[in-house]
This record gives sequence, C-alpha cells and structure tokens, in this order.
Amino acid sequence: MAKKILLFFLVLAHYPCYGQSMQSQGMVDVKTLDKSIFVSLMYSRADNFTGTVLYDTLRHAYLHPKAAQALVKAQKRLKELRPDLSLKIYDAARPMSIQQKMWDKVKGTSKNIYVSNPANGGGLHNYGLAVDITLCTLKGDSIPMGTKVDHMSKASHIDNEAELVKSKTISSQAKSNRELLREVMQYAGFRPLRTEWWHFNLVSRETAKKYYKVIK
Repeated sequence: MAKKILLFFLVLAHYPCYGQSMQSQGMVDVKTLDKSIFVSLMYSRADNFTGTVLYDTLRHAYLHPKAAQALVKAQKRLKELRPDLSLKIYDAARPMSIQQKMWDKVKGTSKNIYVSNPANGGGLHNYGLAVDITLCTLKGDSIPMGTKVDHMSKASHIDNEAELVKSKTISSQAKSNRELLREVMQYAGFRPLRTEWWHFNLVSRETAKKYYKVIK
C-alpha cells in the first residue's frame, strides 16, 4: 500500500497542477460563481481532435473574472428563456503550453484555421477570455447542435447555417439550438466565432494582447 501511495504522488508530481496555476494567475473557477453551470472539459479526455488527454490534472473550468461574470449572466438569461436548459462548458482558460500541443497537431494541414498559433500570441482561451460551450438538459445531456464540439469542417461554421439545413447537413432543430446559444452568449457580451458554433470570445484578440496576460 505504501508503494502505491508513493507511486501516486510521484505521478501527480510529474504533471502540472493546472488548477493551482490558474488561481495564482488570477483565474476563477466558474462553478464557485454559479454551481448550475455544467462542466465537461473535452481536453481532459482523449475524445477530442488531438486524440490525447491534454489536461492531466485539470477538471474545473477557469476563466478571467470578467469572462466568468459574463458567463454567469448568460446562464441567468438562458434560465429566463429556457429554464429546462443549462450551459455546459467544454473548455475555458487554457495554458499556452497546451495551446502549443494543439497547434503541433494541425500545423501544415488544412485544419490549422481552427487552432491559434502560439507564435502569434495564441487565442483568447490563452487569456481566460474565451469559452467553448454548448446547451444541455438539467441532467447534463448535450442537446443537438449539428456536429460534435471540435468538429473541424464547414458543418461547424455559423455563417451558412440555412444552407447547412437545406442540404440536410444539420437539422433545423440544431440550427435553432445554435441560435439560442448565440442569443444568450451575446446578451452577456460574448462574441461568436464564425468557424466554430461552440466558441465565444469576450474581447478582441488585440484588446487581450494589450491589456491582459497570457496564461502559462
């Protein structure tokens, strides 16, 4: 038993404790502000576009305080419109070291438009000012959005959804669900991303680079 305990702590020490790091860099755990928001971090599992676990110790969703408060506002608005639904976070604040691993998977491929290059300052996730999110039932089950999160194709784009429905790429219900998600997120001050129905930024990349710090 002693050997197993020692091995556990040795393995734990091998991986960065992202939660403590996030807090030390000024990020807040979203669920400390609103426990009704669901969290299911996709990079803590292997069923993401990289096919690997990127968050070995991170299980909570952290955001910059401004983004976290805005998300609470979005959840409140959703509850007013649809009390039977909730927001569910797939990813939030992301260390730049993880961003580099993601970029390494897509650089030199046609998928590189979906991942921000760390060499160019990364993306809003790396400042705690972006969130990947969906709608779910009160049991935590995601509702149809047309594609899975992290699906890198035009079926995930939001600028041609009428055509996607017409071609039966996504359903009309999925289109309505996406529109509801955008409505509550924009109500709270978030901006949608053209190529990913699940991604929302609180500020512009230029603003983030000028006034906020990158998460290490």
